Parts: sequence; structure tokens; C-alpha cells
Amino acid sequence: TEYLLTESTYGNRFHESMLDASAKLKEIVNRVAKRGGKILIPAFSVERTQEMIYHLNMLWQKKEIPDLPIYVDSPLSVNISEVFINHPECYDKEIYEEFIANRKNPFGFGRLQYTHSVEDSKALNNINGPAIIISSSGMCENGRIVHHLKNNVEDSRNLILIVGYMAQNTLGRKILEKQPIIEIFDETYHLKAEVEVMNAFSGHADRSDLLDYITKIKDLKKVFLIHGEE
Repeated sequence: TEYLLTESTYGNRFHESMLDASAKLKEIVNRVAKRGGKILIPAFSVERTQEMIYHLNMLWQKKEIPDLPIYVDSPLSVNISEVFINHPECYDKEIYEEFIANRKNPFGFGRLQYTHSVEDSKALNNINGPAIIISSSGMCENGRIVHHLKNNVEDSRNLILIVGYMAQNTLGRKILEKQPIIEIFDETYHLKAEVEVMNAFSGHADRSDLLDYITKIKDLKKVFLIHGEE
């Protein structure tokens, strides 16, 4: 191989380990639930949403997080999750041992609800008390997550959990950068909700993954970085 085209999204940073990520997720959920807030998780419908459901399920099974309502509010996420549920032959050893062997659904548990209709989505605005809402789009540029942000960013009890890449100039990036004033649907809002970032759940490789992959390629003359930042 003489030429390599690769992404470099997280080429300048290292992700935390999944063990550390699980502990951090547990701490965040318990902390926000204690103060009666909501956790909003903007997530891409394919893989990222299912990964978040899986890790929340693991914590719930171990009784390490409270039994609070968790909503997946995205029609595409709901449909994709159905595909995951219907194909257990694709699961890895960990999922099989933790769930399938015990006849448990890794993508359905406790008070987890999949929201289909627009009416059900709007009804989430009336939730009192702690809850988790996982909704697309991942970069907060469109979809139902934008409505949830509009209704929740000005409450300091709430938390926005960033679990994926946020491109420059997107609403998600502005939230990631904790800009004090953000614009949603052409109206300005004060970002009072807490913001946390967990890159461990990202689908992109980090610095060590990329370097490990590239250095093993023999006779490489040139590398083209086609997705990333300076």
C-alpha cells in the first residue's frame, strides 16, 4: 500500500477507557437525577444510540443508576434498534454472556421507552423529575433533539451529554464549546444546562488507534486526511 486515505477526527486526543466511561456515566446519571434534572443525549441513530442504551442497561441491571424513565425519541433510532434486536446472531461475546444467555434484551429494559409519534415526543416536554432523553440528530442540527434542547437548555438542573463528534459551526459544537448564548430556531437561549463530553462512545478512532493502524502499513508513501480538523 503506497497511499492511505484516512479520517483524523480525534487524531489530537485520547479517549478514556470504556471502564472509566461507564463509571463516569454512572456518576453523571446519579448526580443529575439527584437534583431532579434531565439528561439530553444527542446521538446518531445508527450504533451510537444503541451503544448508549446498552451501557445504560448494564448500569440499570447492576442497580448502579436509579430506575428513572429513559426515552429514545427518534423514528429512525427506533427502527434501527428493531434491527439490532432482531439479529442476536451478530452480537459479540460480551452481549451474549450478559444478556442472551439469561434471556434478557440488551436494547429493552426497565422504564426504557421508544417514542414513535410526534405527539409522544411533544409529551416529553411535560415530564417532571429526572429522565434521560436520547434523540437525534447527533450534531443537533435538525430532528427532535433540537426541540428538546429548546425546552431544556435554560434549566441549570439539566445536563447535555455529548457522546459523538460535533463539526464546526453546528449547534452541537456551540454547546460543546459552552457558548453562553446559542441560537435555536432563530431565537436566542442562555445555555444554563451543564455540558459533559464523553468521547469514549464515539465511533471514531483516537490518536493511539490511528497511529497504531498507520504505522503497521508497509511501504506507505503518503497519507491523506479526509475528515478531521487541523
